[in-house]
Amino acid sequence: MVDGPLIVQSDKTILLEVDHEKAQEARHAIAAFAELERAPEHIHSYRLTPLGLWNARAAGLDAEQVLNTLLTYSRFPVPHSLLVDIEETMSRYGRLRLEKDPQHGLVLRTNDYPVLEEVLHAKKIQPLLGPRIDGETVVVQSAMRGQLKQLLLKLGWPAEDLAGYVDGTPHPILLNEDGWALRPYQKLATENFWAGGSGVVVLPCGAGKTLVGAAAMATSSTTTLILVTNTVSARQWKDELLKRTSLTEDEIGEYSGAVKEVRPVTIATYQVLTLKRGGLYPHLELLDANDWGLIIYDEVHLLPAPIFRMTADLQARRRLGLTATLVREDGREGEVFSLIGPKRYDAPWKDIEAQGYIAPADCIEVRVDLPRDERVAYAMAEDGDKYRLCSTSETKSKVVEDLVRRHAGDQILVIGQYIDQLDELAERLDAPVIKGETPVKERQRLFDLFRRGELKTLVVSKVANFSIDLPEASVAIQVSGSFGSRQEEAQRLGRLLRPKADGRAAHFYTVVARDTLDQDFAAKRQRFLAEQGYAYSIQDAADIEKPA
Repeated sequence: MVDGPLIVQSDKTILLEVDHEKAQEARHAIAAFAELERAPEHIHSYRLTPLGLWNARAAGLDAEQVLNTLLTYSRFPVPHSLLVDIEETMSRYGRLRLEKDPQHGLVLRTNDYPVLEEVLHAKKIQPLLGPRIDGETVVVQSAMRGQLKQLLLKLGWPAEDLAGYVDGTPHPILLNEDGWALRPYQKLATENFWAGGSGVVVLPCGAGKTLVGAAAMATSSTTTLILVTNTVSARQWKDELLKRTSLTEDEIGEYSGAVKEVRPVTIATYQVLTLKRGGLYPHLELLDANDWGLIIYDEVHLLPAPIFRMTADLQARRRLGLTATLVREDGREGEVFSLIGPKRYDAPWKDIEAQGYIAPADCIEVRVDLPRDERVAYAMAEDGDKYRLCSTSETKSKVVEDLVRRHAGDQILVIGQYIDQLDELAERLDAPVIKGETPVKERQRLFDLFRRGELKTLVVSKVANFSIDLPEASVAIQVSGSFGSRQEEAQRLGRLLRPKADGRAAHFYTVVARDTLDQDFAAKRQRFLAEQGYAYSIQDAADIEKPA
């Protein structure tokens, strides 16, 4: 028996003893194929899922490596049935292959005749296929490539797409490495993506995902469509491409609510593409309006459903998804896998931190007690109102003021979900607030003042969760969030992770109402970051009032 940090169980759960000397090593090893479910103080619970194992397989990990990891770190013998199950599950990926055939165009091919028979008899799949060529090959309607991959994944037979890509319209793009160079992990991420042809690169916030996108564009040297979360993000992408590549102003177009430019490199917002009129999406045609050689999906974990539907028709284009967390709160990770592509590169946050490319972060949960009148109101409230009531407790405002005072001189973000709460905090802190109704021009002005250090404290709603580059922000105080959203928690911490000029750590505070839904949802939000190796210390609000 090995004194390992893992207990591997036949129900596909893996328990990790956090205090074990090899816990970090084991966490790092299993992160490639297992998903963290719960992260209390001493024992973290992971689960093995088919999608996690298939993502690992697509990224180049084979069953032998997965089994070896479990056997190496498990304290007790790994159940034999589980070893067999992992091997069989991973072997399902690629048993069916989409390939180009010189005579028949797109075909579905297998070396396993019964598997092909099984999928051919699935009623939803039959209309997507053409004639049977032989016992192991059937013609596929080219336009149905994406839809077929979605359905095969649901059947438990994820196809490996080897059918290749159209080149798109050539357009020369060079990296302008003047005074900077791609970091080793950015190079590796780009190489892995290009070798696979399509898929997702997962990197921490602040680790330079935009540069991976720029490197993929330079490798492709074709017309490129970049899809982003909002107009501020679109302009950040444009500024970065002008600085880091040979592209000029005239070669980059913005396609947003304000401007509709289609150029060799076009940056479009998800909002404008999913704008609906008369039951139709008039701007979605942009996805097919040009002979794009590459489509980049920024913050791919936020991809709206209409974009998924259109992406199903774009399987002949190279597709790169960029994200800090592949977690989707709607559970559509399978759609990302089948339509954008599998995970091609995933760097643990703590690895990038150890290399000095992102700032270390101190995560602190500050717990407040609701006063008696608020506790009674909370107890009597309808279920739908409880979370808002405890999240916006008046007691949080005093804690925020104390924290802002404690970190006087630092660049501080106060982040929340509820606009009334943020307006009130902005007034108390004498700080400006950025929310959904804030015009883009004013957002940019305030962000610029904050970047230059002329504005020390900024109150922001969830509009600042994604794709906002604030390098010198070193303190974030979260007063309310989107229920139990793991990806939101990761993105909010990510606002702080740009390395600081003096090497200091970032501080991420979450102010939570004790014994309420606020505390329950906070625990759920923290799951992804716990998987990355971040630990939350818990402080009482009374301790915050004392000098640090």
